[in-house]
Amino acid sequence: MEKASGVQYHEGMYIKVFVTPGAKRENVEEKGDTFLISVREPASGNHANDRVRELVALRFGQPIGKVRILTGHHSRGKMISVNS
Repeated sequence: MEKASGVQYHEGMYIKVFVTPGAKRENVEEKGDTFLISVREPASGNHANDRVRELVALRFGQPIGKVRILTGHHSRGKMISVNS
């Protein structure tokens, strides 16, 4: 697993994410203790959240099933857990 900012716990880590849906291009940037993620998918229909989970899984080399959105399902700021 790639070392990144986040709070470690016994089975993985928690990370803070700020999402920009409907962006022209996708981007994942680490700024302090927060990941700034831009996705092309719209926020409607949970499409942006699905893509955010995919990008986080790729970033940490984990299957998408190990990435869960804990808080912020309907907002741009989210808390995500990545289990190892």
